[in-house]
Amino acid sequence: MRYGLYVPNFGKSSEPAVLVEMAVEAERTGWDGFFLWDHIVEWDRRVPICDSFTALAAIAVKTKRIRIGTTVTPLPRLKPWIVARQTVTLDRLSDGRLTLGVGLGSEESTDYARFGEIADNKILAEKLDESLEIVTGLWTGKPFSYSGKHYQMRSSVFLPRPKQKPRIPIWVAGFWPRKGPFKRAARWEGVIPLRLPIRLPQPEDLRDILDYVHANRSDCEHFDVATIGWTSGVNRKRNAEKVARFAEAGMTWWLESLYTKRDSPEGMRKRIRLGPPTIS
Repeated sequence: MRYGLYVPNFGKSSEPAVLVEMAVEAERTGWDGFFLWDHIVEWDRRVPICDSFTALAAIAVKTKRIRIGTTVTPLPRLKPWIVARQTVTLDRLSDGRLTLGVGLGSEESTDYARFGEIADNKILAEKLDESLEIVTGLWTGKPFSYSGKHYQMRSSVFLPRPKQKPRIPIWVAGFWPRKGPFKRAARWEGVIPLRLPIRLPQPEDLRDILDYVHANRSDCEHFDVATIGWTSGVNRKRNAEKVARFAEAGMTWWLESLYTKRDSPEGMRKRIRLGPPTIS
């Protein structure tokens, strides 16, 4: 079991220097991961938003142990060859501590239509799958070309390769009981599950999700399940009991959400300082 922080990249707490300070404090107080949301809009609200990859680069050079990543990057909004370059740079800056979380994105986080792009989920899913093939193909450091429905590229070699072997871990987000995202997740290194109607999953949901993932995956040992939730940080016994129920259902990462504290940097710091809800 590992314990990470699920941190919005928008709101009054999203000043990049503040996020770096929080990540340093998280590492010092025993957290295992610091994962940033990757929104470029927040509905139509006028809120400050920072670029997640840029903030993670600063965090990478100011920390030594804590794992970093996005939860999640709406990959269809980006050029996959650019993402390949950015992620390798982040992985090498962090000495092999990057996890790339991916998903389709939504009107709330990306708003494809606002920028003149197609917002149809079927097309976005096709682009996500093609993008993942391209990104991981370029990570190999070998000649790679691609001809798909949405993306084409001539043979190219991208160097250097990521620090991590065999590659940077990829976690796929999705809403259960939609099967598509979880069939996709089974091809990669982990899943970030949510539940329809839009809410956080319960332990019984994790069991159903893992049954489905395992039915679509040959190697079930090395697969992460990153569950988002809230604990007080104060009642340690109750917090540990809550997390234990998810761990028993197959969770490997608890992601403590700081969403409700997005406009309170001190509120975020206070929760970080209380430490992770570890199971004894």
